[in-house]
Amino acid sequence: MLIEQKIWKSGHGWKTLTPNSSDSFAPQLIFAFASREQLLDESRVSEIRMHYSNSAIIGCSTSGEIAGCSVYDNSIILTAIQFEKTTIALASIEVEDSNKSNAVAKSLLEQLPAEGLKHVFVLSDGLNVNGTELVKGFREVLPNGVQVTGGLAGDASLFQKTVVINSNESKSNLITAVGFYGNNIQIGYGSFGGWDSFGVERLVTKSVGNVLFEIDGSPALSLYKSFLGDQAKDLPGSGLLFPLSLRTDVDEAAVVRTILAVNEEDQSITFAGDVPEGSYVRLMKANIDRLIEGAVKAAKNINSDFIDSTPELAILISCVGRRLVLKQLVEEEIEGVQQILGKEAVLTGFYSYGEISPFSESSKCELHNQTMTITTFKEI
Repeated sequence: MLIEQKIWKSGHGWKTLTPNSSDSFAPQLIFAFASREQLLDESRVSEIRMHYSNSAIIGCSTSGEIAGCSVYDNSIILTAIQFEKTTIALASIEVEDSNKSNAVAKSLLEQLPAEGLKHVFVLSDGLNVNGTELVKGFREVLPNGVQVTGGLAGDASLFQKTVVINSNESKSNLITAVGFYGNNIQIGYGSFGGWDSFGVERLVTKSVGNVLFEIDGSPALSLYKSFLGDQAKDLPGSGLLFPLSLRTDVDEAAVVRTILAVNEEDQSITFAGDVPEGSYVRLMKANIDRLIEGAVKAAKNINSDFIDSTPELAILISCVGRRLVLKQLVEEEIEGVQQILGKEAVLTGFYSYGEISPFSESSKCELHNQTMTITTFKEI
């Protein structure tokens, strides 16, 4: 596997961060992570497609771009990969109605050939989708032994519009996936949060999908605002600092849900994933040290393929809420991951509106919020 990484910044143009070592570099796959403005700038996107005209492209808008141990804003991070023994296939689909996220997920994966499929990496619009149903759809059609990882596009902390890019287009309401094929690619994954739950556990008494209407029989938004105090005026953005821990079964690990939107008229809250009636929720808050430790634990949780070898590439998807809490310390969670994976691993990724991954090798894939999620790659 050969890797080349480039960055574009306004006023500086393109710069190579990690040069490849081959005079005949011919990448099959490009990961592109950028601000919304840059992915909607036709001149920038045309430059990418012209330079990598023979490569498949997959990427999305972000709430911060990751390259190495640095986090950027309003940039474009390109990571070009030339595989030696691995083949890939790209698939894309539009999601016009978030209520159809499950069916859309199945239709997307049906575009990928099943024979020899090793892993699927997916990037989705971050606002116009029900992430829980999306992941359920993936689980229902993936072949045994094949996992999916990825995330939901971001838009800084604005929650206005997210964009996904593939080889042919760059727009909202798009989901793109790349399938990896062959026995020579090792792919690992790990995910962890690090948030602390507090207060009493409360019952979800009225919800529809990912829209929460009542908690303990009271209007959800009114109750949630009472928790936030003065920060309630900054919703939905301030909700990133106080996600909900959710459990539907005492035997299942709790997942975290982050706010996407609020509705003053009916006092509802829309989350990135489902909040089922009858489930129990608790408010969560951040501890900076625990968030950084959580990123390190995500790297340590990566499945056993990489115990004795360093991955060549790692895609880090961390929630925008983590970035808002960590502020100027945000790069410390990236540095913690690099220390675990090894300095030879090339890091890329972005801050997101949701993360898709199993917690570990033995668990099923879930939609997460407020986690650090890592997907690693190595050819053997």
